[in-house]
Amino acid sequence: MSRVYLLVEGQTEETFARELLQPYYARTGLYLTPIIVATSPGYKGGVVSYTKVKPQIERLCKQDSNAHVTTLFDLYALPDNFPGKSSAAYPAKANGQQKAIFLEAELAKDIEHTNFIANLLVHEFEALLFVQLKAFEQWVNDSRLLEPLREIRRTTAPEDINDSIQTAPSKRILSAMPGYQKTVHGPLIACDIGLDAIRANCPHFDGWLRIIEALA
Repeated sequence: MSRVYLLVEGQTEETFARELLQPYYARTGLYLTPIIVATSPGYKGGVVSYTKVKPQIERLCKQDSNAHVTTLFDLYALPDNFPGKSSAAYPAKANGQQKAIFLEAELAKDIEHTNFIANLLVHEFEALLFVQLKAFEQWVNDSRLLEPLREIRRTTAPEDINDSIQTAPSKRILSAMPGYQKTVHGPLIACDIGLDAIRANCPHFDGWLRIIEALA
């Protein structure tokens, strides 16, 4: 059985990995272990500073050289000291996938461990939930509240929904559904949608899973 450690941004991603990815890949001989990134002693969740994240990635890479280590971090709101983020070569006006690919390459260069696979979510976990907005309907009293989400989805693929402080996927969801709780609703909605549908509509996410699958 191949082992993969997933260093994830928070509880939402941990639950998503445990409930959806773990059982999906266990059948193929891949054992995935999600680990929430630590931000300070006693606190977990959030990529607030790369200087706090890098030692955790390196420690995981070194402690089990026969396993692989990967990340499940949001592209949205990465700190400025993240590898490549402040580089003159950073494609600030490019689409999310191009930005993610650039930063993933810079992260991989900075870590320099052959068992490390850099990965970023474009633009954040909630983008995956835009794959099937019908999955939100059981959580609202009136499905018409979801119309703003349907409107953006008619013209924009989930991973292309932008990352400004007002219009990032999570901000749009909260605007339409003020009761949305990331750690509760996010993984449940993702499980309702299913991994196959998410992969079919999110090519960058699918590309990462294809790399993971090749390890089996």
